[in-house]
Amino acid sequence: MRAAAIPTPRLDKMPGMIFSANPKGLKETSHSHLEEKTQRRRPRAFGMDMKAYLRSMIPHLESGMKSSKSKDILSADEVIQWSHSLEKLLANQIGKDVFGNFLKTEFSEENIEFWLACEDYKKTESDLLYCKAQKIYKAFVHSDAAKQINIDFRTRESTAKKMKAPTPTSFDEAQKIIFTLMEKDSYPRFLKSAIYINLLNDLQANNLK
Repeated sequence: MRAAAIPTPRLDKMPGMIFSANPKGLKETSHSHLEEKTQRRRPRAFGMDMKAYLRSMIPHLESGMKSSKSKDILSADEVIQWSHSLEKLLANQIGKDVFGNFLKTEFSEENIEFWLACEDYKKTESDLLYCKAQKIYKAFVHSDAAKQINIDFRTRESTAKKMKAPTPTSFDEAQKIIFTLMEKDSYPRFLKSAIYINLLNDLQANNLK
């Protein structure tokens, strides 16, 4: 006497359970999603072409980006000067832009943004000091600031107290700390970066033409 065949239950029909018809596809989707998230976090790669690079960073110079005029915008000597000190780099408008974009690749652009805001603040007329000081404090110094800078607790507290009656020097202490941080940390890496080296090499190659 033959035993009756017992039907095998179909997993995809079992109540309360969901199965993918294509497990491989599920794996690939998961991997693709992870890759997409990683790419969103990854810093934007900088092009090797100096003219295209400067055009993307300094739109107001675009009209002058003719192939024969690239060295009129920036010279190799100027870029070499950037390597002498952070002060020389920040004294040059294009240098500030290039360094700022480098800091974005390190997710620390708040440092130069704060430093530049302080420089601008020092030139502010007295009747506008309070308003501008509050904006800088809330943006960079406050413990809940969206772009909070890395300063010690004592300096943060000291700066907060100065916000009651701000003066042109209210942010000097914090600004000095951030400058030193950039000088000792980000600036040496910038000088070894592909951004700086490729820009210098392109300009030196143009000088030989």
